[in-house]
This record gives sequence, structure tokens and C-alpha cells, in this order.
Amino acid sequence: MHNPDYDHEAFLGREDAEAFDQLSPEESKRKLGLIYDKMDKDADGKVTEEELRNWIRHVQNRYIWSDTERQWNDHDPQDDKLSWQDYKKRTYGFMDEKEEESYNYVDMVRRDERRWNRADGDRDGHLTKEEFADFLHPEEAERMRDIVIDETLEDIDKDKDGKISLDEYIGDMWPNYDKGDEPDWVKNERDQFATFRDKNKDGVMDREEVQDWILPADYDHSEAEAKHLIFESDADRDGVLTREEVLEKYDTFVGSQATDFGEALERHDEF
Repeated sequence: MHNPDYDHEAFLGREDAEAFDQLSPEESKRKLGLIYDKMDKDADGKVTEEELRNWIRHVQNRYIWSDTERQWNDHDPQDDKLSWQDYKKRTYGFMDEKEEESYNYVDMVRRDERRWNRADGDRDGHLTKEEFADFLHPEEAERMRDIVIDETLEDIDKDKDGKISLDEYIGDMWPNYDKGDEPDWVKNERDQFATFRDKNKDGVMDREEVQDWILPADYDHSEAEAKHLIFESDADRDGVLTREEVLEKYDTFVGSQATDFGEALERHDEF
């Protein structure tokens, strides 16, 4: 099942969700029309899959770098590098002694330090802004893939056997899975687990299967999302999107989880 919220986030970004949610359909369409003009780089009245893919990549990259810039400035690094000790002190220094000794605190610091060390390419104990971006958004950096898999396993693998069972998989997405009637989307995820996730059919996802799930090889999410949006909106099936087709399906592109494109319009940024 394709999650429409993912369409909104992929197409628009992550910020300004609440503000966009308040817009009327008319205002949504007006602003979406402005985005259409940004996507249509050659101004031929058609948005191709490539133009749509480039827009989605642009939105994602813009979010990563704006988030990195904001947090980098918050930490006020010296000499264009940020030390682990300074990061730890600013991030966790507010906790009192009892909180510092709690399992959650120790675990959070341990995970952050492990991720920090992986992002620290030259092993000097400090991160440059580029390394800090990898630390904050490891899913976007090839060299951070192992960390993403480790953290996924730690979050979902409740019995700590190094694998994800069907119950753990469903429980992570639907915490009340043992209460009441099961929604159709949960039944679909059970089928997904059995058919696609558990490749060797041993009833669990091992580390390699978890990697195939969250970081599939040769998978370009921007390209996949562009293809999906075109499939959903291309009324005449000519492989490109006109302004009318996009506006007709505006709720596919924007909605309750729509984010960040208001900021893009205000800044008039280019890509």
C-alpha cells in the first residue's frame, strides 16, 4: 500500500506542514501552480519524469542542508569543527544526575557516539559541517548504512536476538496490533512481510533482509516517487504532466502532511 503522506513529504519537504494544512483547496492549487512553474525548467508546459525527480531531490537536499545549518549554528562550533564533547554537553548537559544514570540516557548517548564516530571520516574526534550532515541524516550517506541498519534493529528487535519477527515488525508500525480488529493496511503489511521481507522464509528478517527492506540496493526513492506521482496524475497517459493534470490531482501532491513548499516559495530558491 502506498502511503499518501509520503507523496506529500517527498514532493514538498518536511517543514511548514501545519501552515499548509490550513490552506483552502483554492489556495493550495494556486501555490501548487507556482511550484509547477519551478518544476517545468524548460517552460514548455509539461513536467517530465526527470523534472519531477529533480524537484523531489531538490526538496530533500534542501531540507537536509537547512536542518544541518540550523543545528550547526546552534552548537556554535569553533574553527569550523564540532567536537563530540561539545555536542554531548550541549545536547545532554541539561539532564540531572539521576537522568544521566538512566538506561534511556545511557543508550541515547551510546547510539549518538557510535553514529558520531562513523561520521568522523578522519577520526580526529571532530566533525566538519559535511560530516555533521551525515551524522544527522545517516540514511542519505553511503558510508553510514551500517549505522542505519543497527539502529533499525535496536528499535524494532525487542527480544534482542538480532532479527525482526513478524510480531515485532507489525508491532512497530501498529502498537495496538493485539487489540481490536486489524485494519486492512496491517493485513497488507503481514502479506508484505511474508512475500517480500522474509526472503528465505524462515519467519524472521535477518540483518541482510533488514538492509534490503530499508536500504534496497539500486533503489532511487526520488525516481520511484516521480514515477508514482505521474502514474497517479497523468490522465492522458502521455508520460508527462500538464498544469491541469497536476491541479486536478492536487490532493495527491499536497494534504494533511504536506510540508515545506511554502518556505520554498517565500525564498524563491532555485535548483
